[in-house]
Amino acid sequence: MGVAGGEIVSGEIALSAQRGTDMSVASAVKDQIQQIGGGFMFSREAKAFAASTGVPGFLPGYTRGRGGVLGDVDADVVAAAFGFFPPAAVRTAWEATAGVPAAKGAQGYLLACQDFGRRKLAGFEPVERLAELLERVADGASVAGVPLFAGWRALPRAQDAPARVAHAVQALRELRGGLHLMAVRSSGLSPLQAVLIAGSPLSSGPDQARGYGWGEPFEEITADLKGRWVQAETITDDLIAPAFAVLDDREAQELVGLLTACHSAVFARR
Repeated sequence: MGVAGGEIVSGEIALSAQRGTDMSVASAVKDQIQQIGGGFMFSREAKAFAASTGVPGFLPGYTRGRGGVLGDVDADVVAAAFGFFPPAAVRTAWEATAGVPAAKGAQGYLLACQDFGRRKLAGFEPVERLAELLERVADGASVAGVPLFAGWRALPRAQDAPARVAHAVQALRELRGGLHLMAVRSSGLSPLQAVLIAGSPLSSGPDQARGYGWGEPFEEITADLKGRWVQAETITDDLIAPAFAVLDDREAQELVGLLTACHSAVFARR
């Protein structure tokens, strides 16, 4: 009895330690993934794709490209997956680009993403290893409740590692984004409240909300709402942690280091 009990306690301790490691890795790489993916969305490659739709402005091309993996669906389906954008703005953007089939939009955005990786990571020496680690995490993640991640992961991968890294980062960005949407709602926040609190590295919350298409006036963000957002971040880390469990401790720390170096390479002046 004592031995069995000791084995159970030891197993619980080991499981707790592994869970803590997975969560710390998920938290340690979230900014790199978010910002590299965001860098692509505002890149010259993404802008060229948007221009190819024939509809001016950022949101139409972004919506058709990012949401194209969902298929030729009603705009409400895209709004449901995007979550943090007002449904009316998503509908306007989606319907404005209806002349571009969803599959073609997804393929065009994918190629833009891959070309962004090729331009930014051409001289990044450990790119092959980074691609391998990112793809292992993506391949091991559950698609439950995260349709944009599922769609982006299912798109065909390029042969070259710089393109594969950009693709994998975009897919994992969708994984965290979809899980974060669940966490936000479960924490009692509306999508708009979350945008107003979080903002982005380049924009305040209100500026980000305006860019997404939300109408003013915006509500005051209270300490209680900020606390709920912190809770949502913690829940997101918890939800995404199992995806990183495919890596052992050494590989996990390697991933953190490589993604940090990749982030520096992507945002180096050139």
